[in-house]
Amino acid sequence: MSITTIIMNVKSEYFIPSFIGLLSMLTLAISCNNGPMIPSSLNLSITIQGADADNPNGDGSGNISCVATAKDASRYEYRFDGGDIQESVDGTIDHTFFDIGLNSYVVTVIAYSDDGESIETSEAIDVFRSDSGRVLLFSEEFDVDGPVNRANWTAETYPPNNGCWWNGESQHYTDRIDNAYVSDGTLKIVAKREQYTFEGSTKSYTSARLISKFSFTYGRIDVRARLPIGEGTWPAIWTLGSNINTVGWPACGEIDIMEHWGHNATHVESAIHTVDCSGGCPNVRIGSKTLPDFNTNFHIYSVDWSPESIDFYVDDEFLYSYNPTVKTSTNWPFTADQFMILNVAMGGSWFNIDPNFNQSIMEVDFVRVFQ
Repeated sequence: MSITTIIMNVKSEYFIPSFIGLLSMLTLAISCNNGPMIPSSLNLSITIQGADADNPNGDGSGNISCVATAKDASRYEYRFDGGDIQESVDGTIDHTFFDIGLNSYVVTVIAYSDDGESIETSEAIDVFRSDSGRVLLFSEEFDVDGPVNRANWTAETYPPNNGCWWNGESQHYTDRIDNAYVSDGTLKIVAKREQYTFEGSTKSYTSARLISKFSFTYGRIDVRARLPIGEGTWPAIWTLGSNINTVGWPACGEIDIMEHWGHNATHVESAIHTVDCSGGCPNVRIGSKTLPDFNTNFHIYSVDWSPESIDFYVDDEFLYSYNPTVKTSTNWPFTADQFMILNVAMGGSWFNIDPNFNQSIMEVDFVRVFQ
């Protein structure tokens, strides 16, 4: 064996273990220098079920979906408005809020690394929840463009008062698509100036009056609507007793969920009508609220009707309650079915119509009845 071969063998024998040891020490040094892995770039995205431009707080289900992402995260934990921790491996989770009405919540997510290090972020959201303790009996979402759904609604056209409607109204109601139609997810009831003759009677305005084929006893009605503008307009969302043809009005009972008059533009009202009391009476209040954006934004008009009381709300804000202590047939006929009415009248015996009025629209996003 040559001297060169011996030297090479010696170098190989001692160099390889030394190199491996050096590499191990270098790796350990790098690891010690960096410390434990900490997640970063945490992002939280929340989707409210049914939310859109017109209904930003959701469809009333109270459901949300969350997606969290973070660099170097291996698992996540959520806390909804300070509640119990809920785990998620991949950062996605669904949650339901059960508080009734429009409420504000804080959603917090924590991202963890394999080393147990964490980072967190929070987001505040507003979510609407309808009455979760009830069953949806009837729903009209107005999501099919075209004529009004005749399976759910009848267009009343025959004036009952010798060719006229009550209260000095100045319009004819028609069943034409010109006055009531569905488009872009809402019902449009159009009041317009035009000469129109029906059954030998000529009027200067037309509109629509839709009555529901659905009737019920007790429950909650939610109607989301944007109101028309113009002096002389009189939109209403209301109910009448289904026995009106046998007992007459007001013995059948009337519940005015929302009434609005164009000459008192920013003011909306709710009321009841019975034999003992029609509108405001001694010891009976009328619900009212100021809504400066009545014609630019949608609002939810509601009534909660039970055997004990009839409670009125706007955007889930309580207005007033009609609840006679002693209930009789003349002050509480509300023990039998009622049906719904959506209409826009023009004019009345106690107010005028703007001579420059041309046309205005009430839009209805949905009608929902819970029991």
